[in-house]
Order: sequence, then structure tokens, then C-alpha cells
Amino acid sequence: MHLIIGNKMYSSWSLRPWLLMKVLGIPFAETVIPLDQPDSKRNLLEHSPSGKVPLLIDDSVRVWESIAIIEYLAEKFPSAGVWPKDQKMRAHARAVSSEMHAGFAALRQACPMNLGRKFKSKPLSADVMRDVARIETIFQEARSKFGASGPFLYGSFSAADAMFAPVITRFDTYQVGVGDVTKAYMATILGLSQYREWRLAALKEPWHLPDYEAGWDIAESYITQRN
Repeated sequence: MHLIIGNKMYSSWSLRPWLLMKVLGIPFAETVIPLDQPDSKRNLLEHSPSGKVPLLIDDSVRVWESIAIIEYLAEKFPSAGVWPKDQKMRAHARAVSSEMHAGFAALRQACPMNLGRKFKSKPLSADVMRDVARIETIFQEARSKFGASGPFLYGSFSAADAMFAPVITRFDTYQVGVGDVTKAYMATILGLSQYREWRLAALKEPWHLPDYEAGWDIAESYITQRN
């Protein structure tokens, strides 16, 4: 299989299926097509009918949209653990993953994924804080009801963790104030060797997109060679 993704520094949607496949040991090749470049759209349309990333290619099958890719992987690899085995857990995991896929626009717009910086904390809008509060409620509910067997939302790593991983990076990058349950879960995701592999590759990318940090004061920079 072949996964077409955007910049690892900025492409939150690309991170989701990539991380899932890496953690679950599903083999694939990858191609990075940088975003926001003059030829980005043309290059993307050569692969993806939507002109967006990510895209999974499996022989003659092409699957776009992160949540659709996840479901394709769940069907192709039924024993891989894409979703929790327990029906109640699986239903909850699918529901919150769908909520993530469709929602939290205020947080995503105000705090785009940027793995090369840590920004100084500042007050966020009421809409963003409502998103943060809802996400924390999801984490607390999943961990308290279903997470006793391990450190992830449903104990073992699943698609739900992959779906929320870019949110965790946002909480870290923008130093969003969160509760103890979320802090512990953040440490779990940010400590994954597969996530660290993605981030290390991101820091080596040559593309710097200033629009992803406009309006923020930098507290720490991990890409000083570009300054």
C-alpha cells in the first residue's frame, strides 16, 4: 500500500492514518507532497480525486479522507486492532472519532498543527475553549469507562487515538491549559516512538509556512536553521 501525505510539519489529517498504520504495524510506502506550494494542487490531483491529502492507494483502490482510510484498513486487517474489539468500546470510539472528523473547527482554525514551534500561551476565544472542554470530556469519559487496561483512550492504541493525536500536538504547541487526565494522555501520545519518528522527519523538511504561526509569539523553536 502507498500513502500520499502532506508536510509532516503541518498536515494533521495526514498524521492520522500514518500514525495508525505505523503503530499497528501495517506496512506501507509513503510520498510527501508539500502543501501551499505553486504546484501543490496539480501534484495532488495526479493522485487524489479530491486534490487533498491523505490518500491511500492499494493496487487499484484509492481511498481519500482519513476516516474512510481508517475504515478501509479495519476491513482489510480485521485482526490488527484498528477499532476496539468490545462492541460498546467500538461504538464509543467510532462516535468520538466521527465527532473529531467533523467538528472542532474553532480549535483547528485558531491553532493549526505546527510541530516546529512552541508558542507563548495566550487567551483563546470562547469558541476554541468550548472545543477544548468538549475534547477533554471525551478523553475523561473514554479513559474512565474504557481505558483501564492501558494508557490509551480505550486501553490499547486504536483509530480513536490516531484521530485525536493532532489535537494533542496542538495542546502542546499552543500550551493550552488542560486537566490532569489530558496531561497524562498527552504524555502517552507524544511519547510514542512512532510519533517521534514523524516529528523528527517533520523537523528535517525544507518547507516553512509562515501562515501557520501568524499572530503567535514563539516560546521555543525547533527549526532554528530556517530563521
